This record gives sequence, C-alpha cells and structure tokens, in this order.
Amino acid sequence: MKTKHRLGHLCTLALMALPVVARAPGESSPPARTFLFTYQVTLKDIPAGAQRVRVWIPRAVTDTNQIVVLKKVNGPVRLREMREESFGNHLLYGEILHPQPGPAEFTVEYEVRRKEYSNGNYENLVKEGEKPAAAPKYLARFLEPDHLVPIDGRMKELADENTRGRQGAVERAYALYDYVFHTVRYDKSGTGWGRGDSLWVCDAKHGNCTDFHSLFISLARAEGIPARFEIGFPMPGGAEGTIPGYHCWAEFFVNGVGWVPVDISEAWKDPKKHDYFFGTLDANRVQFSVGRDLMLQPKQDGGPLNYFIYPYVEVDGKPFDGIEKKFSYREAAALPGVAGQSAAR
Repeated sequence: MKTKHRLGHLCTLALMALPVVARAPGESSPPARTFLFTYQVTLKDIPAGAQRVRVWIPRAVTDTNQIVVLKKVNGPVRLREMREESFGNHLLYGEILHPQPGPAEFTVEYEVRRKEYSNGNYENLVKEGEKPAAAPKYLARFLEPDHLVPIDGRMKELADENTRGRQGAVERAYALYDYVFHTVRYDKSGTGWGRGDSLWVCDAKHGNCTDFHSLFISLARAEGIPARFEIGFPMPGGAEGTIPGYHCWAEFFVNGVGWVPVDISEAWKDPKKHDYFFGTLDANRVQFSVGRDLMLQPKQDGGPLNYFIYPYVEVDGKPFDGIEKKFSYREAAALPGVAGQSAAR
C-alpha cells in the first residue's frame, strides 16, 4: 500500500522544553491490579422505519499481561463473540431487526487482573543484544504503512536522521522514542489531534496518546523495525470511578527478545518515568485491541476503522453516530467477595 507524500519541511529536530508533571507524593504504580470494568453503550434515537441495526463492540480477552473474565452481557439482542481476521481481535456483534424507535442499551462487564509488563530496560536490552531468530510470518504486517501511518517520504528521512550512528533495533527504537518524547507535547487543544495521523503530528507537535504512538510507529517501521498499535482504557487511582476515554501505547519487535512495550505519552506526563516506559508498561490499564485500518467480523458496510476501542454501529448499511458511551471501574477491594485480591499499593 502506497501512502501519499505530503510536501513540507522535516519536523524540527530541536528539543522542546518539557514540563515537570510529578505524581502526588507517595503515589506509585502497583505490580498488579484487579478490578471490575463496565462498558456501557446506548444507541439513542434510532430512526423510525429503520430495518437493521448492526452493533460491534470490542471485547477484552486474556493474554500474557491480563486475565479477563467476562461476567455479564446485557442488551436487547444476543451479542455473539467474533474474531476479525487481520489482527485476531475479539469483538461482540449483534443485530437488531426492525428496531423500535428510541434508545437501545448494552452493558458488558468484566473482571480484570492486569499486571505490570516488562521486557527489560534500555541498558539490559542493549547488553543482551539481538539474538538470531527466524522472524514470525505475521510480523510482515507490522512493517507496512497504515492509512494515517506512512513510512516513506518525510517519515523515512526523519527516521534516518534520528537513528544515524545507532546500531540494532533497540538503539534505533530508543532514539526514536526519545525524539517523540522531546518533540511532541501532550495537548488536546484545537482540532486534528486523536486521529493518529503521523504527518499531522509531525507538523503540529502536539496531540494525545494516539498521535505520540502513531509517529513512533511510522518512524520505527521506516527503519525496518516491526511496531504495532495497542489500545484499551486507563485505570485511574482510587477505589472506583468513571473513565473519560481510551488510552493507547505501542510495541516494537526485537529478534530473540520479542515485543518491547513503550508508552511515550505517559512518560511525557511524568518525565521521571522516561526510562521506565521504554520497555515497561504499568498495571494501570486494560487492553482491548491491536492494529489500525480494521475490517470487523462480520465485515462492516463502511470503510476500515482507524482503530477499534469504541462501539461501531451501522443502521441500514450506514455508520450511525447516535451513540452514548460510559466506562467505569471498581477496584477488587471494593467488590463483595474479592477483597484482598488486589495488589497492595
């Protein structure tokens, strides 16, 4: 897939002044967290006369970093568990035929045990070095561009400039991580942010977690380093509360080591954790899906999804935006019958 090259100057290489955003005194990240996570969706004002409403909701699953138990699924129709082909993401799918006008509500409830995840820090990864290993076949997809994540033109020039003299995937990925950390600021003002458009953030030099990690992935792939986009929800501190929106991060692949996580936007918010978030993810999150430009299962009538964390709905074959979302959590210590399971803070 070829990506159109936009004209313009290279992103500046000058380092920007960084704010110091410290955590509250005594606050630390636990090695693991157990919590109840609730994903609620309300379809508002379904048009009168609609014939078919199709609903896709991302589904969190157990992997090496989290244990996920699906506790409850409620809705006006049964949701079937499906799996899309490109990245293996799980999802819940349902159809409402001849729906009644008015709202339709879905609630999905999980119990999640999430652990801190590390594949070693920069020094250890460089010291250990890359080991000869046959690359898994699926890695090829994570070297290709996405619609908003090009790997040629400006991205390739910028990647080469920042990795000049660096050897191996770890050293080059660290140079790119450091570049994004120093160049992009976490700032959701104006418009354009949040789409994960690498060329946009290259010019704007601000955005949210999607923008930070899209730029990193473009640069890594431009250097021949497989990198993938991962998205879920952040888990704030406290016993319970609501979550305003998603959080995302990235991983890059090192032969003989595997996937190495990075969370550049969280490092930007707390610069003392610059080194920590290269190679490590804290437990304050739950993952839902991987990848960009997603075709769901069964396939949607609309085009590929930029990323998949919020519900996607079509009414009679057309995308439907009348969706209200609410995400909330409760720590295990606040749940009847599971007190004491949560890791000590």
